[in-house]
Amino acid sequence: MNTQPRASHFINGAYVEDEAGVPLDVLNPATGAVIATLHEATPAIVDAALAAATVAQKAWARLMPVERARVLRRASDMIRDRNAELSRLETLDTGKPIQETEVADWPSGADALEYFAGLAPTVTGETVPLGADFAYSLREPLGVCVGIGAWNYPSQIACWKAAPALAMGNAMVFKPSEVTPLGALKLAEILMEAGAPAGLFNVVQGRGGVGAQLVTDARVAKVSLTGSVPTGRKVYAAAAEGIRHVTMELGGKSPLIVFGDADIDSAVGAAMLGNFYSAGQICSNGTRVFVHRSIKEAFLARLKTRAEAIIMGDPLDPATQMGPLVSPEQHAKVMAYVEQAKADGARLITGGGASGAFVQPTVFADVTDGMTLACEEVFGPVMAVLDFEDEDEVVARANATEFGLAAGVFTADLTRAHRVVAALQAGTCWINAYNLTPVESSFGGVKLSGVGRENGKAAIEHYTQLKSVYVGMGPVDAPY
Repeated sequence: MNTQPRASHFINGAYVEDEAGVPLDVLNPATGAVIATLHEATPAIVDAALAAATVAQKAWARLMPVERARVLRRASDMIRDRNAELSRLETLDTGKPIQETEVADWPSGADALEYFAGLAPTVTGETVPLGADFAYSLREPLGVCVGIGAWNYPSQIACWKAAPALAMGNAMVFKPSEVTPLGALKLAEILMEAGAPAGLFNVVQGRGGVGAQLVTDARVAKVSLTGSVPTGRKVYAAAAEGIRHVTMELGGKSPLIVFGDADIDSAVGAAMLGNFYSAGQICSNGTRVFVHRSIKEAFLARLKTRAEAIIMGDPLDPATQMGPLVSPEQHAKVMAYVEQAKADGARLITGGGASGAFVQPTVFADVTDGMTLACEEVFGPVMAVLDFEDEDEVVARANATEFGLAAGVFTADLTRAHRVVAALQAGTCWINAYNLTPVESSFGGVKLSGVGRENGKAAIEHYTQLKSVYVGMGPVDAPY
């Protein structure tokens, strides 16, 4: 498979290169081999992308919503038709197993395009009767939106941001992570082929400096970032200088609470999905697993058996269940957390080792709230299991974090489940499930985990603005 794109950037409907930009090598995480070499966007490239988006947006916004919807729906169908090829590219770019990318990455992106295509024609304003007069509202596009992606779900994130933005009449300039830059270029190709006008969706490559140029440009009306809290702080502050709209989907240290009456096998399965899927590189992961003392040892025994059966290996092998970490830097960071957990006195149940780019599925028990493993986002396949006895106690401990992205509850008592979820400080919660993120449901966090929402009807509010219009039906009564 040829993984070298025709050029580094996609601007105004075509591939564009500027070799004056700093080279960016794209590595296969499993082997370390260079699979493509791109160039970072120069200021001229960024300017061209924003200029193209500005022109395209005006004409796109004048179309009927159903006309915009047809383009998104065609793009969704194309993604599904090409899923095998796109998923293979995603696996080479990210290191995630092909059995994951074929069902969770581009398919989720196709779902988002399809969902917002269906939603677009239904978005309307309202009429307010005021006696003889009346008022009405219009929901208008913001203009040019900037999307900044993360490396863990690069193509899904590109679609999640593009779908509501384009459906509502905006244009977008998207900067993928420099670690996983290939999928966004394919999305740009597909949107053009589906009938999007040139300049509507542009892709520019680069590191933080390129992002900084994008989010401070006067032509930009909105910034949507998926990334870490430190990056979010910088981008949010930069966007605030221009009073720009923002959506921030940042990190987490999410709790998964397992009560004594829970189905242990289901809870173990959810804990594994919430810690080992995508080698643990998921922002919403339930990395603090609170297990009631009455079932703690049974939970750990079952967890150990199942974790040690996970198949690691070549991500392109359909049998592989867990791949490598995305980069040597991420690998070193995760292993440092493993060593710190050992030094802090946590009990290693399984894993803890590494081979090449791969880190074993790792479980620590007897973790306490003050340990580094319980406080900081690891972003790797390392699970912390904590004990608890009382509902009020575990809710208070679960909330004792600066993050608030996600949370999960496992219990047979649904009254308790709803009560606990209501008390948890998290933007996305699950009951007897974990990490399921259908595009029909909004996704996002509270506290340092972010602001705004992606997906669901709520996303429309973050890619549009309201205009209120007062209509006077009689003569003006002025006191002077």
